[in-house]
Amino acid sequence: MARASDMYSLEFKLPDLGEGLTEAEIVRWLVQVGDVVAVDQPVVEVETAKAMVEVPCPYGGVVTARYGEEGTELPVGSPLLTVAVGAPASGASASGPLASGPPVSDSEDEGSGNVLVGYGTQAPPARRGRLRPAGAGAAPGWRSSGSSEGGPGSGRLGTAAGAGAGAGAGAGSAGSRGTGLPDVDRAVADGTGADAGRRADGPVPVISPLVRRLARENGLDLRELAGSGPDGLITRADVEHAARAASSAPTVARPPQAVAPPPAQTPTPTHARGTRIPLKGVRGAVADKLSRSRREIPDATCWVDADATELMHARVRMNEAGGPKIALLALLARICTAALARFPELNSTVDMDAREVVRLDAVHLGFAAQTERGLVVPVVKDAHTRDAESLSAEFARLTEAARTGTLTPAELTGGTFTLNNYGVFGVDGSTPIINHPEAAMLGVGRIVPKPWVHQGELAVRQVVQLSLTFDHRVCDGGTAGGFLRYVADCVEQPAVLLRTL
Repeated sequence: MARASDMYSLEFKLPDLGEGLTEAEIVRWLVQVGDVVAVDQPVVEVETAKAMVEVPCPYGGVVTARYGEEGTELPVGSPLLTVAVGAPASGASASGPLASGPPVSDSEDEGSGNVLVGYGTQAPPARRGRLRPAGAGAAPGWRSSGSSEGGPGSGRLGTAAGAGAGAGAGAGSAGSRGTGLPDVDRAVADGTGADAGRRADGPVPVISPLVRRLARENGLDLRELAGSGPDGLITRADVEHAARAASSAPTVARPPQAVAPPPAQTPTPTHARGTRIPLKGVRGAVADKLSRSRREIPDATCWVDADATELMHARVRMNEAGGPKIALLALLARICTAALARFPELNSTVDMDAREVVRLDAVHLGFAAQTERGLVVPVVKDAHTRDAESLSAEFARLTEAARTGTLTPAELTGGTFTLNNYGVFGVDGSTPIINHPEAAMLGVGRIVPKPWVHQGELAVRQVVQLSLTFDHRVCDGGTAGGFLRYVADCVEQPAVLLRTL
């Protein structure tokens, strides 16, 4: 049986998410304080701007603290859990106090160091030390034996959240952990906590520079806010709560740094106020990308109606022949790749820094997929090398992953051209926004019976509207029109594709 004196605490931080992602929202905790976790056991489900993923903990032991409630956004590198490693057997209390003991050798490897698939590596910490309880003559904020206790300017607080659990303290108690985030404003070095950081001549401790920016934008004085984070850190939630409280107050004097409204502007009437929904996660990422597209890309749209009757008949005959079913989207994708081979200008991107148009060799075909968490665009890599069967299988796999929120960042990035089948929503046409930094998007409306002149006679045919939105910097209307006309010809006469197969 392991003794309580053999236990020491390790802090697991939100790992590098890759793909330029800097924060994630806690969707659901999978463990509680006091639970025993195994190495690489998923402990929390988080949502980034790219996807939802379960995060495994590289340490095995007893969970002694959790940082952040469900719905909280945390920056990469901020603590998620504190785990007591070397937990006592079932006969001992998991929440007993952690006693001091000899230092642990830096050569010991308690964590798996495994890669969080698609998101980067969480390596074990470089230094670890046992924790000394406050009752053993240590300072109230427990210090790690790996640091110089009592030395001048040390100011390093140990990961005392585990000890706080044994003493009945919560994860948010003062001095529960060190502020080891790379972008956190530290409290003053004398170790006196958040109060010292709020001196008139010193910085206010906040969890990230974003918090300072939000406070400035909302005209809030950080020195007047009480931080709810560990060590009294002011978090983003604190600033947003204060901003909401200020906006809902009947009459609030604006701080000096707030920008006054124009003289002719009248206050917003109370009855016009509504519900504020934060733009974060997938919805926030979509908003940022579409806004950037509108700012940077001079787009234009052209469209044409096409008789899709023969394409529909060809699909029926393909599926009657046996084998995997061919999706209509796969046939349209195959037509797209053939058209891009003839008009490579539309499979490109613009490098404004170098003032160059970069024509891309491979076609990585994105397709818009609506999910409960918002619009996502999975990418079929090397679509130009795939046949209709392979495209159908990949579309089905990525669509299912989008619905379950298991798409990886690699499956959501790197697209060079997007196919948007908005016809599934029962509409005929659209002028979609280009998926930045791509140069074009093909839109496909619903296929419906309409009167159509076929072989000189009026007949009822299956008609679809095709639209092409393109970046006017990469080509002119003649190229865009030629691409769209070729796509329409292949839809009306699928045999045209035989020339490129």
